[in-house]
Amino acid sequence: MAVSPHIAQDVYKDVGQNVVFITLALNRSDQQAEREAVAELAGRLPAVLNSMRIRMPEADVKCALGFSAQAWDYLYPDAAKPRELEDFAGLADKGYTMPGTPADLFLHLRAGQQAVLYEITDQLREFFAPVASVVDETAGFRYFEGRAIIGFIDGTEAPAEFESADYAIIGDEDAEFAGGSYAFAQKWIHDMDFWKSLPVEEQERAVGRRKFSDLELDDAAKAPNAHNVAAKVELDGEEQKIVRMNVPFADLGTGESGTYFIGYARSWHVTRAMLGQMLELGDYLLQFSRIVTGQLFFIPSRPLLGRIADDDL
Repeated sequence: MAVSPHIAQDVYKDVGQNVVFITLALNRSDQQAEREAVAELAGRLPAVLNSMRIRMPEADVKCALGFSAQAWDYLYPDAAKPRELEDFAGLADKGYTMPGTPADLFLHLRAGQQAVLYEITDQLREFFAPVASVVDETAGFRYFEGRAIIGFIDGTEAPAEFESADYAIIGDEDAEFAGGSYAFAQKWIHDMDFWKSLPVEEQERAVGRRKFSDLELDDAAKAPNAHNVAAKVELDGEEQKIVRMNVPFADLGTGESGTYFIGYARSWHVTRAMLGQMLELGDYLLQFSRIVTGQLFFIPSRPLLGRIADDDL
């Protein structure tokens, strides 16, 4: 089941230096006007990105635009739908909750300079502002050696870049939507005072890796609910992977800091199984975290995005 990375949006590449995640809610007051505005947004996006890549080639701009199940049903009620696209209504187990929060459109932008992200989002806002409002905007950043806000290297067990396309991009198993991807976005806020109060040895048991060297601990040295145990999913005896591009964020004004989890997958059921297992095992990270957003989005291939721009679904 071959994948076509050359037609995909930026769903399988590097995390980036500066990041912004934006989720939007359509006004739902004039379906035709909103569909036309989304078509213009989809049509303008490649030109905006190409222009910035010419102006600032060193910025290494990357972007993905996606649609939730509710947005797809609202905008394109007569069109075919990606096989696994559904509304994420939330999950709960063992006293922990992963809420599903409403959202229609999703933008994930990365660049070497924050100014570049500002310029791109400012231009795109011209097209979505008349028909949609911002549900959440979170600015993330690369923290030193690619570490999470809790101080551990993030993404060690994610697929390497050269193989990540196979895990992130839909193949001919859903031919009409080949080249697309399922993106799950989730915002975690951590109690950093609690985390910092733990000895390094306990933090390492919680994550399942050494904090400085990033070496994985022996199974006997890990907490039973260590993060790298809870997040490791096997289906039919085979380990499953997704492409994670998590980034830390922080707001000193509110005192909130955390992790914006973003996972791209060829199959949504893999990500969903991972989330369910984290709850079932009581992932150690859940003990000092609260999850405030969560939704699934379909990221169309670039040719399909062109069809959306042409209102040809």
